[in-house]
Order: sequence, then C-alpha cells, then structure tokens
Amino acid sequence: MSERSFFVPEGLEGERVDTALSRMLGLSRSQAAQIAVDGGVVVDGAAAGKSDRVRAGVRIDVAMPEPKAPLSIVAEPVPGMRVIYDDEAFVVVDKPVGVAAHAAAGWKGPTVIGGLAAAGYGIATSGAAERQGIVQRLDVGTSGVMVVAKGEHAYSVLKRAFKDRTVSKTYHALVQGLPDPVVGTIEAPIGRNPKRDGLYAVRRDGKHAVTHYEVLEAHRGASLLEVHLETGRTHQIRVHMSATKHPCVGDLSYGADPTLARRLGLERQWLHAVKLGFEHPETGEWVEFESAYPDDLATALEGIRAGEA
Repeated sequence: MSERSFFVPEGLEGERVDTALSRMLGLSRSQAAQIAVDGGVVVDGAAAGKSDRVRAGVRIDVAMPEPKAPLSIVAEPVPGMRVIYDDEAFVVVDKPVGVAAHAAAGWKGPTVIGGLAAAGYGIATSGAAERQGIVQRLDVGTSGVMVVAKGEHAYSVLKRAFKDRTVSKTYHALVQGLPDPVVGTIEAPIGRNPKRDGLYAVRRDGKHAVTHYEVLEAHRGASLLEVHLETGRTHQIRVHMSATKHPCVGDLSYGADPTLARRLGLERQWLHAVKLGFEHPETGEWVEFESAYPDDLATALEGIRAGEA
C-alpha cells in the first residue's frame, strides 16, 4: 500500500471525489470509486465518500492499493463453442452460456479467448493481455454470435466500428408480459447499481444507452422480442427491459419471476445474440453471421408457446 497526496486545483472545484481522483491520478472512474468505498480517501483530514464534492485548494490523501498481477490467457477447451466463420482477419464463434469473453478478476470459468487458444487459433495481440483480440463482449449468461479479431489491422477497424455504432447487433429476448408499445425505443442512461455489486441500473448520472425493440410473438405470460442495440452498455438489454417492468424471463438478478423460470426449466436470462453484421475489415464487404437458439432457450420458448406459463 502506498500513499499519494495532492491539492485540488481550481479546475476540479465541485467535482465528485472519484472524478477528481480519476483525473489527477490517471485511474479509471470505477477504480477511484472503489478506493473511496474501501475508506482510502481522506479530504482535509476526514474520510470521504466517492460522491462527495471537493473544493479547490483542499488536500486529498489517497491510500493506493498494490497493483494486481496482470491476468493472462489460459488455453482451455470450451465444450459447445462452435466456430461459425474463420479467415485471416477475424473468427466468429457461437458462444455458449456460462462462458466469459475473456479472463477477469473473480472469474474462474471458461473463456472465449481461452477456448480459441486451446483450439490453435491465433488472435490479435492488441489490447490488455487477457483481452487480446476482443472487440465486443457478451455476458456470461448470454449466448450467441460473437467476433474476435485475429489480425492487428482487423482489431483496429472492428474496434472503431463498434465504437462508431456501424455494427448491426440483433438479439432475441423473451420478456415477461407485453411491452407497450409493441415497437419502441428505450433511451435511458445506465450506470453501476450502487446497492448491488456487479449489477447495473438506470441512473441519471449513467452512460447514454439506446435500445430498439419489436415484439415478434405475444403470448399469455411472455413476449418474444427482436432487439437492436444502438449503444453497447454492460447488461443494457437486461437493465432496460427490467426498468420497463418487462425483465427477461429467467433473469432473477433483474427482477424476473423465479416461479416462471422454474416452470420453464430456465437457469439464466432468456437472451440470445442471433445476428451480427459489419463491414469486413479487409475487403469492406458487408458480412452477417447468425446463431440459432440453444436447447435451453428453445425449450423454454416452446413452453411459453404451449401455454405453460
């Protein structure tokens, strides 16, 4: 543990503690917030919370945590992960549920990157060691189509395409009830849930997020939606549907009915990335890739269609 101290410049007058730390110490906002939550921030001799406001000229003392050893890629076969497409620029996979895109602190399970390494696929070296080649992510509990860059140029182009929102991302979601209107757009900022670690919520101070949806099938207990993401925030579809009182079926973390999930045999949210389209980073040609519903989602949907909900 090391300590850093500084006086707040006039340009940061009125900023939150986590914002001030982020700008002065080169930390991410979440890292700075965690230090404050852990009691590591003292402002003019008094402990400060992450959302407290700072005044110009005050002294801030920060207890800096020891840097963690970087994560690395562990080559490990991933049962059920299928390669949909492969060329010199990128590889497209059908990611099963229960698989993370890449290694992360606290995650001990299989990863897409580890599965590709075990299968002998070379990937781009750009990005952090554990995230090399990653230009998009799917939640551990979300299945479907996902692209990983193999070449450095492809990594740069695809990363930019996702940032510029020129990639077409199509999901299917089975949600509780019937959204009104049946074709609509949800535009609400998303940020970390202050009361539940690892989850997100609609927050006034969150990041801009836009979700477009259309009801494909309406049944007694649930509706099947086609969803297009304009932005790509963590848990975006799950958060937006929960905020409109239509959580994804089986998504207990975001308020879904556990009884319904149990009747349908679901152990995760009913959410699947069915299609991904983008310009090929080398040829410029528009390419699209699709993924069929996995067995657990298909079975649950048939249960809804049969009136079991």
